[in-house]
Amino acid sequence: MLPPFTVTIPCYNEAARIGDSIRAIVDYLAQESPDAELIVVNDGSTDSTATIVREALAGAKVQARLLENFPNRGKGAAVRSGLLAATKPIGLFFDADLSTPLSEIPKVIEPIANGDVDLAFGSRALDRKLIGIRQPWRREQAGRVFNLIVRLATGMPFWDTQCGFKAFRLDAFRPILEKAHTVGFAFDVELLFVAYCAGLRLREVPVRWNHAEGSKVHVIHDSLRMLREVIALRMSS
Repeated sequence: MLPPFTVTIPCYNEAARIGDSIRAIVDYLAQESPDAELIVVNDGSTDSTATIVREALAGAKVQARLLENFPNRGKGAAVRSGLLAATKPIGLFFDADLSTPLSEIPKVIEPIANGDVDLAFGSRALDRKLIGIRQPWRREQAGRVFNLIVRLATGMPFWDTQCGFKAFRLDAFRPILEKAHTVGFAFDVELLFVAYCAGLRLREVPVRWNHAEGSKVHVIHDSLRMLREVIALRMSS
């Protein structure tokens, strides 16, 4: 049985899969952590995401709610909204596509609950044998290049900063979340970098992962934007 924690799910135009994902998450939490909390943040979706979320959360067997961000503000803003609204001591966020299976949750929750670390985050790079369905070659190579640049620019020793599966000890991270300003896909790097510079205890954890179609990341456009955000982050530090 896992200790109480808050799951935050950012979503933008996820009508095609969000209902099934939420039902799977609720069932998992009810079984493994009945005192857990689920917060879904609708980031200005223009489809029926919000309606589907409300229907999926109706009668949920765990504490659950929907937050609305309007207009669309970016994944970073959505994640922060959810984590700052959390009422449990540990916060975890992951993507609506469940690319990292729910069964991997103990890998990032237990080190924090045991007092070993302040942040535990999933990694696809530490053990690539755990990857089931791989990304398209072009996207995978872009990710590797991006993470190499992050290492060089920030000095952090981590090999996968972009895997959307991260857990936080919230009493240590709330001040960082309140001050964070990156709203795009590079917000992961900002959280890790600020925590790293603050001397908090971070652990990169190998997790199982499967590529899911429907990613909102455009390989060239968003990679360049993320690089600009990382450079700006490094210059402001």
